[in-house]
Amino acid sequence: MGALMHAHDWSTSPIGSPGIWPQALRSAVSMMLPSKHVMFVAWGPELAFLYNDAYRPVFGKKHPWALGRPFREIWSEVWNDVAPLVETALRGEATWSENLPLVLERNGYPEECWFTFSYSPVRDESGKVAGIFCAAAETTERVLAERRLMAERERQRRLFEQVPGFVGILRGPDHVFEYVNDAYDRVAGKRGFVGQTVRAAFPDLEGSGLFEALDRAFATGVPYVARDVPLSLQRTAGEKPDLLILSFTFQPIVDEGGAVTGIFIQGQDVTQEHQALAALTHLNATLEEQVAKRSHELVSIQSALRQSQKMEAMGELVGGVAHDFNNLLTPIIGTFDMLLRRGLGNDRERRLIGGALQSADRAKTVVQRLLAFARRQPLQVVPVDLVALIDGMALLIGSTVGPNIDVRVELDEALPRADADANQLEMAILNLGVNARDAMPNGGTLTITAACETVGGGHRSGLPQGDYVRLSVADTGTGMDETTLARATEPFFSTKGIGQGTGLGLSMVHGLVAQLRGELTIASQPGHGTVAELWLPVSFGSAVRDHALRAASVAAASRSCVLLVDDEVLVRMSTADMLEDLGYDVIEADSAKQALELLDGGAAPDLIVTDHLMPGMSGAELALVMRVRKPGLPILIVSGYAEVEGIAPDLPRLAKPFRYEELSQSVAALFGTNPSR
Repeated sequence: MGALMHAHDWSTSPIGSPGIWPQALRSAVSMMLPSKHVMFVAWGPELAFLYNDAYRPVFGKKHPWALGRPFREIWSEVWNDVAPLVETALRGEATWSENLPLVLERNGYPEECWFTFSYSPVRDESGKVAGIFCAAAETTERVLAERRLMAERERQRRLFEQVPGFVGILRGPDHVFEYVNDAYDRVAGKRGFVGQTVRAAFPDLEGSGLFEALDRAFATGVPYVARDVPLSLQRTAGEKPDLLILSFTFQPIVDEGGAVTGIFIQGQDVTQEHQALAALTHLNATLEEQVAKRSHELVSIQSALRQSQKMEAMGELVGGVAHDFNNLLTPIIGTFDMLLRRGLGNDRERRLIGGALQSADRAKTVVQRLLAFARRQPLQVVPVDLVALIDGMALLIGSTVGPNIDVRVELDEALPRADADANQLEMAILNLGVNARDAMPNGGTLTITAACETVGGGHRSGLPQGDYVRLSVADTGTGMDETTLARATEPFFSTKGIGQGTGLGLSMVHGLVAQLRGELTIASQPGHGTVAELWLPVSFGSAVRDHALRAASVAAASRSCVLLVDDEVLVRMSTADMLEDLGYDVIEADSAKQALELLDGGAAPDLIVTDHLMPGMSGAELALVMRVRKPGLPILIVSGYAEVEGIAPDLPRLAKPFRYEELSQSVAALFGTNPSR
């Protein structure tokens, strides 16, 4: 470049030939030319460009054209990038730029380059800044190499993140973390591994032998493989260590010369697999135990099945017998009742009639309880006074549970009525009392409470919002575990021995309250007793007073006709006698078919009273026909059996056997609600 400068034509240059250059410029150029560093000097108002041999590759095809030309002209494509730096140097301040990206057109096309350089002010003899001096280094290759390295590292990181397990890279004999993937952090439960030694990162593993295994792998170049190693790691500060089971490999990293430079760690957290295997092993053992247990229980299950079948057959038998008994009791009770009402006989004869009537009533109660036991009795839901019902049962409950159990009754006297079937509810309370007695073989306390509660959303009973009467039966007995409690209301489930219980008690109670739009809840713990709660809807109905019913019957008696349909002669005769005594005209029919024939022949009754179960057409079927033929005609279904299939739910019903007063109230109620009257 020195020879080129001597041979260059400086006539058009703003700084003139070298012979007239000021001493400051000549000194700067003489220092620059022999240097092996990339250097240039820009001098004068137009910053004429002078550069050394090391700078020539920077210019590319612009050399030697650029010699002596203005800075702004030769580097016009980057002038906007470097102009602020040039202005700073011309003000007398040196600049420093590291890896500054510049797009140069030195070879006829734009190319992205990077430079590290400084601009220093150069002063003339007067001390004024007359130019700038630049020492530079092109860092393009280094920047691109770093970019490639970063890209490669990012590619490796993405690959390592996809590895099915944890990955770490250690460097040097001290095993300094260079890289860990996210899985490594999740397993170890820590952050900030990079830059730490493995011993500093895992002080709790001292003495486990892993650090020594790392040292051997680094020293010998032989991989270390471990399978299902239990390790106690404190993954969260302040928390107890977690027991992990890990499988992993320490793989030495070797350079081109064969020297070990680091350790590559790759492994799997197999804790869950081991836990699952342990659970499966336990499950298999449990299943084997259950199979053995169930095989022993098979005989009991078969016996329970036979018992269930016998109970079903008994239910059918009891239902049929109860039907016949009710038909027999109906004329007996009706006749005795009529005799007492008419005051026939002397005092002794009336006492005998009264005693016979009481016996017939007790027989009626026995039949009803048989039907309840066999689940063949339809529910007759009425407003029930629970305080009176439970007070009336107190002696019965006490005698049922025995003298070694203290029975306590705590009732809210202002308790509202509940919608229930009184007879069935009595059976439910007795069932709960018997269960409590059996749970307290050595005695205890049985507490019966009742209170009104408002149920809101999310209540433990699962009931809709509303007002309910909560009837609670609590004992201090042995209690139930969670498994037994979960199955307590299953039909035929019992914790009692064979022959000591049917397993139907709680299921009957549960079914009863469900029919009543209520719910049964049970809370129990072993050794802490059991609390059974019956949630019954508060009743908004009220009973019709007797004198009002009698008034209605008297008002209708003088002008009303009843068509009485029953296939049992004695029942029909007794019922007709009671209706006539009430003041009604009675037309009798021994079947539904005969009743329709009478109607076709011109009979015009004001009310039909019909038995339900009859040969041919049933009472319910007769009612359906009459609703089509005479929609406004009131109909009363009389039945001595629980079979209600086909009976419209809004049809009034009267259960056999019945007394004069019960028949009177039922008939009077129908006339009172008849839209035609």
